[in-house]
Amino acid sequence: MMTSTHAVRHVSECFINPLHPSPTEESKSNQIFNLTPWDIAMLSMHYIQKGLLFKKPAALVDHQDFMQNLLDKLKHSLSLTLFHFYPLAGRLVTRKTNDSSSYTISVDCNNSDGARFIYATLDMSISHILSPVDVPPIVQSFFDLHKAVNHDGHTMPLLSIQVTELLDGVFIGCSMNHAIADGTSYWNFFSIWSHIFQAQGHEHDVPISNPPILNRWFPKGCSPPINLPLKDHDEFIGRFEAPLLRERIFHFSAESIATLKAKANMESNTTKISSFQSLSALVWRSITRARSLPHDQRTSCKLSINNRSRMEPPLPKEYFGNSIHAVSAEATTGELLENALGWAAWKLHLAVANHNHSVVLQSFQEWLKSPFTYQIGRFIDPCCVMMGSSPRFSMYDNEFGMGKAVAVRSGYANKFDGKCHHSRAMKEGGALIWKSAFRQRI
Repeated sequence: MMTSTHAVRHVSECFINPLHPSPTEESKSNQIFNLTPWDIAMLSMHYIQKGLLFKKPAALVDHQDFMQNLLDKLKHSLSLTLFHFYPLAGRLVTRKTNDSSSYTISVDCNNSDGARFIYATLDMSISHILSPVDVPPIVQSFFDLHKAVNHDGHTMPLLSIQVTELLDGVFIGCSMNHAIADGTSYWNFFSIWSHIFQAQGHEHDVPISNPPILNRWFPKGCSPPINLPLKDHDEFIGRFEAPLLRERIFHFSAESIATLKAKANMESNTTKISSFQSLSALVWRSITRARSLPHDQRTSCKLSINNRSRMEPPLPKEYFGNSIHAVSAEATTGELLENALGWAAWKLHLAVANHNHSVVLQSFQEWLKSPFTYQIGRFIDPCCVMMGSSPRFSMYDNEFGMGKAVAVRSGYANKFDGKCHHSRAMKEGGALIWKSAFRQRI
């Protein structure tokens, strides 16, 4: 049981701005950063909250200067990283038309304090975080901007880093505005920050191989900024309060995933079903069975999907912003549980395979005719299972002077009954494992 001494204590806070190598390059960050329909649709969702848990180096656990040196290097490398991701140091700004019948929302990169950086402490060990069956609620305190929605970026930072020192570890938690970036952009930022951190010594010139592409993509016939035909934000923005949830993490070995994939493909007489689709089908069936839904109750499995590779021509993977969609497979509870794993996995495969450039453009046109924001309370039904994040993200490749992370954890944001997050990591000895975090209402 957590006592009053087991609470996260904020020790210090500051703001970090991009470190500009030259006045010419500084002027590049003075422009307005326009939001696309993909971005605007995310304004009612929570910030992305993901972080990495590291063990303190054994020889430095009791070293008085360890944390101060780490914090100094994190701040400096973050400043260098923000040069490449300068919109993250800005704030959202709304500009109304003269007759106040509509408005635009964009990122002002000038009038801002920058990205927030917090140092906090917690008198608990790594084992207190990783040992319980369920992810302990204290993990939510490892992230700033608790319960904030992306629209709050008008007054709150678009990026906030919280470094929480444990007795034997360090958690680096990042809260990033989801109207500015999706998961691909988020982990590209983390990767470049890690690279710059490790390469420090080149004071202002750390070469990076995959710089973000900040030029915004708009469909043909749609020029920025986008006019929203509304008079007030309240017509557009909603907030979601999650019920009390249990969050549990399951590990799947490479061998079990391979077996699952082979089974799904054999049962569907194909070779096209992926590992992720096979695992998602297993999770969909398992959660639906546990819910004890009526035989004729319709249920769905939604997958968050990256649009970049599906565009014609494709968007580069370094495109910074949102480029995601949700595809869905549906069935009655009876159909889902009476048929084999391969039947469900094939439905998920078709949902992914049928998502192409034409579908993306059609969804754009529909949005432009009737703009909306995704709102969890309306977007998700109680019989749904939603797969977020991706095992393709290189989460465990990010290092900050303490070796590989021992765990990835997430905050309160965007969680509801049936939400699942997938990641992939390397165990000791090099064996591949998948990690899936499931949320279920108590």
